Amino acid sequence: MTLSEHQEFAGRRVIVTGATRGIGAAIARRFAAGGASVTVTGRNAVEELGPGIHVLQVDSSTLEGAAALAATVQADGPVDVLVDAVGGSTSRGGVRELTEDDWMAALQANLLAAVRLDRLIVPGMVARGSGVIIHVTSIQRRLPMSWSLPYAAAKAALATYSKGLANELASAGIRVNAVAPGLIETPAVLGRIARRAADEGIGESRARDSVAADLGGIPLGRLGEPADIAELVAFLASDRARWITGVEYVADGGTMRAL
Repeated sequence: MTLSEHQEFAGRRVIVTGATRGIGAAIARRFAAGGASVTVTGRNAVEELGPGIHVLQVDSSTLEGAAALAATVQADGPVDVLVDAVGGSTSRGGVRELTEDDWMAALQANLLAAVRLDRLIVPGMVARGSGVIIHVTSIQRRLPMSWSLPYAAAKAALATYSKGLANELASAGIRVNAVAPGLIETPAVLGRIARRAADEGIGESRARDSVAADLGGIPLGRLGEPADIAELVAFLASDRARWITGVEYVADGGTMRAL
């Protein structure tokens, strides 16, 4: 059975934030392939992502952007699935080089964006007695790098918030889970690999290995693909995972070696 033939999300309305490229775009396409009506957000205008996907150009990491998104989508009906995938990091070196703006930007994008949008979408889910929320965290919350410490700290806070939200909303019929990707072939990671190759005068293959080594390597031998994360998110949002809530799932090719 191909994804296009698998209609497990038919009739469902899905929001995926930060989804105009990379992991978010793959998640959006996976839901659309399953028959869902999907709204995605991004700060920049993009070409059509595919059938069943509506792109809303807003910055969902801001209070105004989250409010505009929630109002636009909920005007057409209730939201069944919310995937908080917006986020990102800025590499500036160690803690002595990080500014107040660096920390605030990381918290806004990687923690508060999810908190704000959840707060706007949850009441509708509670009123219906059903819904799924999935937060995209990162293995860096347990493997913090000095060059992206604000990102790692914000993702750690997001994982804690996700668990607390799951505990609170379970009795209302709402499931909340988190997905922690490892090193994925996103535009940002591919850019980092290209810079490493240029800076060190090495080939693309060695640069990939070098970037992976920053996190301790990948036992399965390759970077993940955005579709790898999308499949996990789709499972957690589906009725197949109807008894799963309050869990963070790691998808990292074996990078995290400790329990």
